[in-house]
Amino acid sequence: MLRRSKRAKPGGLALLRVARRIGGRPHEGRLIAGSLVLPCALGRTGVTRDKREGDGATPAGRWPLLYFYLREPIPLRLPWRRTRRGDLWCDDPRSFLYNKPLRAPSRLGHEEMWRKDALYNAVGVMDYNLRSRARGRGSAIFFHIAAEELSPTAGCVALRARDMARLLPRLGREVALLIG
Repeated sequence: MLRRSKRAKPGGLALLRVARRIGGRPHEGRLIAGSLVLPCALGRTGVTRDKREGDGATPAGRWPLLYFYLREPIPLRLPWRRTRRGDLWCDDPRSFLYNKPLRAPSRLGHEEMWRKDALYNAVGVMDYNLRSRARGRGSAIFFHIAAEELSPTAGCVALRARDMARLLPRLGREVALLIG
């Protein structure tokens, strides 16, 4: 069940710009949110316009954030749902459930949404390959929490936990990531 926070203020940011860090390694990026500039982690192979499952790249384009999975509720204008143990995300291109949420147990290839490392304590579901899915074009492309050292992702955009906590209350109801 998706919810909206009652305490979130109206308005908010509508666009988050994401780009590779000039002179940095392929996975080192910057996220620009209004006057806020935050370091972020990208896919291990950088940004691509031709995303494929397992290539380790972050897809270039404009991707709306549809909703969030949250371990703990926070004031947020976007729809959200609480992450539960057993929440999964299908990354199996052979399945008709490819790039969709699942519940455990599942024999399909999947990403666990309840992680011990806290990287998915806040997960924004980007509208990449969701509404018009193409198998093998990439799945589970999220906006989530990064490791403190900003290590590469498998194709997601990730911020340190403290930066994510600063940013989330500033997001508008209809916000998108512009990557590349």
